[in-house]
Amino acid sequence: MTHADVSHTHSPSSAADGGDHAALIAAGRAHLGIELGSTRIKAALVDETGAVLATGSHAWENELVGETWTYSLEAVWAGVRDCYAELAREVRERHGAELSRLGSLGVSAMMHGYLAFDADGEQLAEFRTWRNTFTTEAAAQLSEILEQNIPLRWSVSHLLHAVQQGEEHVDSLDHLTTLAGYVHWQLTGRKVLGVGDASGMFPIAASGDAFDAELLKRFARIEDIDAQPWSLPDLLPEVLVAGQDAGRLTAEGAALLDPTGTLQPGAITAPPEGDAGTGMVATQAVEPRTGNVSAGTSAFAMVVLEGPLSGPREEIDLVTTPSGDPVAMIHTNNCTTDLDAWLGLFSRFAELVGAPQSPEELYGTLFSAGADGDADAGGVLSYNYVSGEHQTGVASGRPLLVREQSARFTLENFMRAQLYGAFGALAVGMEALLKDEGVRLDVMYAHGGIFRTRGVAQQVLADALGVPVALGESAGEGGAWGMALLAAHTARTAAADADSGTPTAAQSLSAYLDEVVFAGQDLTTLSPDADGTAGHGAWLDAYRAGLPLARQAGDVLG
Repeated sequence: MTHADVSHTHSPSSAADGGDHAALIAAGRAHLGIELGSTRIKAALVDETGAVLATGSHAWENELVGETWTYSLEAVWAGVRDCYAELAREVRERHGAELSRLGSLGVSAMMHGYLAFDADGEQLAEFRTWRNTFTTEAAAQLSEILEQNIPLRWSVSHLLHAVQQGEEHVDSLDHLTTLAGYVHWQLTGRKVLGVGDASGMFPIAASGDAFDAELLKRFARIEDIDAQPWSLPDLLPEVLVAGQDAGRLTAEGAALLDPTGTLQPGAITAPPEGDAGTGMVATQAVEPRTGNVSAGTSAFAMVVLEGPLSGPREEIDLVTTPSGDPVAMIHTNNCTTDLDAWLGLFSRFAELVGAPQSPEELYGTLFSAGADGDADAGGVLSYNYVSGEHQTGVASGRPLLVREQSARFTLENFMRAQLYGAFGALAVGMEALLKDEGVRLDVMYAHGGIFRTRGVAQQVLADALGVPVALGESAGEGGAWGMALLAAHTARTAAADADSGTPTAAQSLSAYLDEVVFAGQDLTTLSPDADGTAGHGAWLDAYRAGLPLARQAGDVLG
């Protein structure tokens, strides 16, 4: 594996040096972003330029309760409080200041899913995450009726599924939202949602600032829906775009975040967003012909479109940027979970032989070994399906490591196959977008923990997609930082509007990112390597040929 080219133009800066950060924090001019990801809740506190003042995190995991992947709301708040407390401690230790006031606040979370509440605000059913795949029939029916691909994980798929299954809670529905929308509602009292996250609930109109009115009418005419005591527009949150005022942090909300009572209410809030939207912001991928890949428990690629696609495709979701511009999304349910499990096995082996490794050492060593593997991974295949994978038609997750007797089974090829496998389903989906649809893409920005070992997973992705992949210093922690930038943009917009008396005076999100946040910052770009691209192509052909094994494993293994 070779590293084709490196340029230096963009990366978020750190605020560890320079400037009176304590005074800025004390004056309530710092901006907070919180993101509830699949495995970690993260927080980032930034100044107006995006320089990081402090961070916090909390590890958590989803649970399989019965047949549903979920998180409890108790776990949500325990995690958010712990994450915020860690951030507040870092503010005290680094800056000698108490975090009592905020310039702005924003919340993001894993997109899609289903959170249902009654008129008293009581949760009616367990939170159904993006990982659940039991909505197959409902999603297929909606895709046909709405003439647009409606994924299994979208809120409307979960709603129709619940209706068709005769679930008791359906009659009591008063409000539907996403995880980010729920947390924002509790912090501000407002039932709103950023357009990027809203586009994972129901299709967005061409205007980019509201749900599609015509498709709402089609949904209402579905026989099972027509019989309900509610209408979908009444259940859905209000849609807002980046920069709009989404309400103020209330006293009750401040107490939820900070039970010590130090944090004061009143901060303006940004529209709550999904992790796809914050990933676009954190990588400056908000203009046509740019895209980004976010890699974690799941993976998704977002490509900002120049124009419409040829028609509905089941591999491609149509969503939006936080500003409402059309985006093609390739989503996979699986990415790093199986890889992390294998590396946990190697970590335990290192302990047993008396040579324990830190996570950074272990990942760096093994990823580097993967970089030295054969371009086609020696015929070793990895199907990382801890859960079902809709992109490749695998209904139930059963991770598999597959090889023929003649495969070159070395540690280097094993690790190369693990890295290829992490992006395997994503590569299948991206072919539909880039090759079949002919979508043009100049650069793909990447972020997520898998990219922390510099140059390895980044080169794998460039070879897999056939486009340059760029990486900034935010690669491991982009989501919370991206949400903090959206919060700062909201505060700047409100200030500009107040000064000018007109809502058109503020910078656009794209201009703010280009002129304020990313100007003059470092970015490393790797182009596809010819040998790597050819090797990955051969590997992907074998990966496709072996998919029947992955589909059968769930049935055979129960």
